[in-house]
Amino acid sequence: MPVTDPISDMLTSIRNAYMVHKGCLSVSASTLKVDIVGILKKEGFIQDYKVEANNSHKIIEIDLRYYKKEPMVRGLERVSKPGLRIYVPASKIPRVKRGSGIAILSTSEGIMTDKECRVKKIGGEVICYAW
Repeated sequence: MPVTDPISDMLTSIRNAYMVHKGCLSVSASTLKVDIVGILKKEGFIQDYKVEANNSHKIIEIDLRYYKKEPMVRGLERVSKPGLRIYVPASKIPRVKRGSGIAILSTSEGIMTDKECRVKKIGGEVICYAW
């Protein structure tokens, strides 16, 4: 069955895995998904990830992170959707939960966090929020 929004599907899988306290999960891989998961690891929302090549496609194995049995991710929200793309200039990049969360943006220089975009003074498409 084809998925119309694979990024949203991945974020929902991560949210659901955290809700049932799973240790790890597998999702199908794409370069955009790998970049997003890399940012989540760099920012401390997940423990680790690895990309494995299965028979005909690649899979991302994500190890989830907990602190005293509480998930490190309180929320993941998809912002820009296939039917409604959300673009922001550098001056209007949103702050998530007053700076305690991150916004992940797709820019002309690649996938970045909101903090990196503010430093480089570039805008782009807001993919999702994590807090």
